[in-house]
Amino acid sequence: MTQFKDIYAGRKPALSVEIFPPRTEQSWANLQDELTHLVAHRPAFVSVTYGAGGSTRAKTLEVVEMIHTRFQVVSVPHFTCVGSSRADIREFVDRALAQGVQNLVALRGDPPRGAEQFTPAADGFRYANELVAFIKDYTTELDIAVGGYPEGHVECRDLTQDVENLKRKVDAGASVVLTQVFYGNADFFRFRDAATRAGIKTPIVPGIMPIIRFSQIQRITSLCGATIPTALSAALLAHADGSPDQQAAGIDYTIAQCRELLDHGAPGLHVFTLNSNHATSRLVDALGSYFD
Repeated sequence: MTQFKDIYAGRKPALSVEIFPPRTEQSWANLQDELTHLVAHRPAFVSVTYGAGGSTRAKTLEVVEMIHTRFQVVSVPHFTCVGSSRADIREFVDRALAQGVQNLVALRGDPPRGAEQFTPAADGFRYANELVAFIKDYTTELDIAVGGYPEGHVECRDLTQDVENLKRKVDAGASVVLTQVFYGNADFFRFRDAATRAGIKTPIVPGIMPIIRFSQIQRITSLCGATIPTALSAALLAHADGSPDQQAAGIDYTIAQCRELLDHGAPGLHVFTLNSNHATSRLVDALGSYFD
């Protein structure tokens, strides 16, 4: 397998995709079909999330194993502080290492639904930098990615403070930063420049979510604190929600967004697929020359 530090050491941008574990037998079959199309684009890795509060944590490693075994692609589990004691972390890491996992996405995670603020588990951690430091102290075999927030974390809208928080995660041992979704590239460039000034030298990879339905993007951005540029909103609202014309407008915007990011030095793209290959495939097909 290959670690993050190897993936982002190349001269060409690295494509990666993110999926989530299926909840039913039918969605499991659907995911395997979608993955057949996604891995045809030769992603450097596929990352696998899990549900709120760790609800699909066991399935995450099951999916990671399936991707590695069936598709021979580097697969990377996510892990969050939510509901996780130190013993839980060690158990998860041991299971991941036993599967041959060499990379991990380490996040604080969102508060459980209905909770007004994040509360660490007993004998757990409040911040992602603490999680990263603990894992790095426990094993030297895992390369770690952490989250970055071009518009500031939803609980910390001060970009200066948020970059300081990011530096703590990098200093704790993170090898790469995967950002939250954003739709204004100026926000990413501002964030990247601030990180550079703060002494962060690890690759900062844009998190990209192709637009296929405006109402879906509105819901997601409202949860994560991202904004939708006025011109983009107007272009999408000119068409019926989820219509082919709206999908075309949204994907065209994302293609242009990604071209600008790659032309200005982004080390890759991390695409949030929502377990569907349609929009991702159109995006990657249009950007093929960057990854070939």
